[in-house]
Amino acid sequence: MNYTIFKRLTLSLALIASFTVAYGQTGLGTKPVKGAKLYLDGSKKSLEKNWEYWEGPRFKAEMPIKWQEVTDPVDGGKAISSNDPAAAGGLYGAADIVTKDKFRDFQAHVEFFIKNEGGNSGVYLQNRYEVQILDGDYGDHGMAALINEHIPTSEEYLGIGTWNAYDIVFKAARFENGQLVAKPRATVYFNGVKIHEDKEIQQVWGGPNSGLDGGNDGGKGITDTPGGLKLQAEGHDVFYRNIWIKKLNLEGKSTDF
Repeated sequence: MNYTIFKRLTLSLALIASFTVAYGQTGLGTKPVKGAKLYLDGSKKSLEKNWEYWEGPRFKAEMPIKWQEVTDPVDGGKAISSNDPAAAGGLYGAADIVTKDKFRDFQAHVEFFIKNEGGNSGVYLQNRYEVQILDGDYGDHGMAALINEHIPTSEEYLGIGTWNAYDIVFKAARFENGQLVAKPRATVYFNGVKIHEDKEIQQVWGGPNSGLDGGNDGGKGITDTPGGLKLQAEGHDVFYRNIWIKKLNLEGKSTDF
């Protein structure tokens, strides 16, 4: 083998190995990587320790958090249900929960289970940009979409009554002298398959009830404010477990992995 080609191949393999070490595996059961924090293990204790209600303009819930610990329908362990009574009828923003810790760039792993047809929730990056959870739809507002902007490149949802997993690397918007110079970006794996590769996100969707900056210039007025990982309550039996997050510094780097 040509020495130059050998050196390039060796470097490529080393880079692949470094990404594996940094980001770990993807899919169900993936354990927190080094430097990550487990925010939800399925127990009420971890919920109350690491999460709080997002008190947006539509907020109508009352502490303590009403998301209940339930028995995992698959393996008998613990999970947390997003079916908060304050959000009955799809009243998003009324009882959503968000991590107490706030983030700019980060890696996140989220496992979810939809019990019934049409089950609806969502994972909000920085409490702004939604990765949709919605049984029965694969459009730009459907399952695994970067809401209203990017449709997943393949359909990897395993269906109701099964656990599913998102693995996400997110890069926050960049500002210079208070001015937006780069939009946020994200790479998403769904059940171990890459479905969004370093996609630019244009704005916050859903108005002021959806999250931070939703009411600024129709969602286009993104600000340089860190935000937590938010889970949406819409009055459906969508369960969560094994949520962990690692803070990153992606300055000058892509989100792709």
